Amino acid sequence: MSKLKALDENFNLTDKRVLLRVDLNVPITNGKVTDKSKINKIVPVIKEFIRRKTKIILISHLGRPEGKIDQKLSLKVIAPILETSLNSKVHFFDESYGSSAIEKSKKINSGEVLLLENIRFNKGEELNEVSLAKELSKIGDIYINEAFSCSHRAHVSVCEITKHIDSYAGKLLTEEVNVIKMLTSNAKKPVTCIVGGAKISTKIRIINNLIKKIKNIIIVGAMANNFIKYKGYNIGKSLFEKNQEKLLKDILKQCDINSCNLILPEDVIVSKDYNSKGQLKSLNKIDENDLILDIGNKTIENILKKIDESKTVLWNGPAGYFEIEEFSLGSNKIANKIVENTKKKILTSIAGGGDTIAAINKFGCSNGFTYISTAGGAFLEFLEGKKLPGINALEINE
Repeated sequence: MSKLKALDENFNLTDKRVLLRVDLNVPITNGKVTDKSKINKIVPVIKEFIRRKTKIILISHLGRPEGKIDQKLSLKVIAPILETSLNSKVHFFDESYGSSAIEKSKKINSGEVLLLENIRFNKGEELNEVSLAKELSKIGDIYINEAFSCSHRAHVSVCEITKHIDSYAGKLLTEEVNVIKMLTSNAKKPVTCIVGGAKISTKIRIINNLIKKIKNIIIVGAMANNFIKYKGYNIGKSLFEKNQEKLLKDILKQCDINSCNLILPEDVIVSKDYNSKGQLKSLNKIDENDLILDIGNKTIENILKKIDESKTVLWNGPAGYFEIEEFSLGSNKIANKIVENTKKKILTSIAGGGDTIAAINKFGCSNGFTYISTAGGAFLEFLEGKKLPGINALEINE
């Protein structure tokens, strides 16, 4: 049995240099950060290290510079935002390793923060190079990974570095790992999984991993169009993934074998285009020029009933084209029902995936879920049952 190596809360960190791997991969437009949610998430963690009088050195990447310096992807723009949020001095250093960075890490005062430049400006980062890991490890006394979202990559700053410095799993990373492990091994039953997205092929491993463990799997969004078409209905001009019949047949078979209820739309909201008014139709009334853009009233009622019957819900993928008000009702109703039951303490709710989080934020439901994962690919791969390099690097055997 393995578990994550965690830092003892009583460990004396005074004047220690804590090398903290964080995820500051935020969207930037015209030199300005347009979404600060990732920054806000890490602020309480950094504040705790400030309270413990440590020297905090932050490692992060931004975008995909492919080993080259690209000033549009510099982390410099984040330093003043962090400084304001932390109410503490944040030094920015325009290198991410080397003797100057080591010197700088020693000179900052305890309780201050040093933000290193984008680690992906070095091609060795994505190659998981030993030499870069050794250099990076000299900047700190201990290393802590708080970037679960990057831990599915075998990169220096989440993987190789742990071999060259005393390394630990951070509080947020541990929380995320424990939530997903709970969901896939000992969640309160019955468990319902609501899955959407454009392509079924990208979620097939998650579906197959969860079918064996859950009561209901609800397919929504463009993914549901594949099943509707497979069952012989017309889907008009709607988005679907070609040549997936074998996959669909296998999912239906696995659901049958494992007594997992597969719930699909019974009715839908269609339109001729994204700018026209939506029209409620049963599946047998969809015509050649229709675009399926949301789930219908019967389907919404059915999903809300399943949520009411559940003690744990995972939501990954909106129910329709929620960005347009006309086609947002399905996602809105799902989000609000999950929040209602979570606040009554009769439901454990987990959500993940960029579009899902965007929908939850749009409907003002971000504070109503038990846990919302911002980890993207790492969240999905862990749900699939994959071993993540950054997590493996921090596991110890009991």
